[in-house]
Amino acid sequence: MGEFLKKAFQDMRESAKAQHEVDKANFAAAKAEAKANFEENRGHNTFAKAKADAKKSWDDAHMTPSERAAKMQEERDEQITAAKARVEAANARYEAAKKK
Repeated sequence: MGEFLKKAFQDMRESAKAQHEVDKANFAAAKAEAKANFEENRGHNTFAKAKADAKKSWDDAHMTPSERAAKMQEERDEQITAAKARVEAANARYEAAKKK
């Protein structure tokens, strides 16, 4: 019984070490991605943009349910319109390629 527990704890220790390595690698990747995103967006995120984003967020949070539903419906309609335009463009490309 003692040998069984010894092996079990050894396996748990090795598993924890392996998981720690995975966690360290994931953290390093997330940190590198955040650093790259920061550098890519440097100079693009102005105070005015941050203020506008904050106002939009505030306004979105303080909508009535009917206002929120109307806004979401409007966004869905815009997405549907854009998708239909993409379908038409793709069909036109398909027809043009088929004629060649």
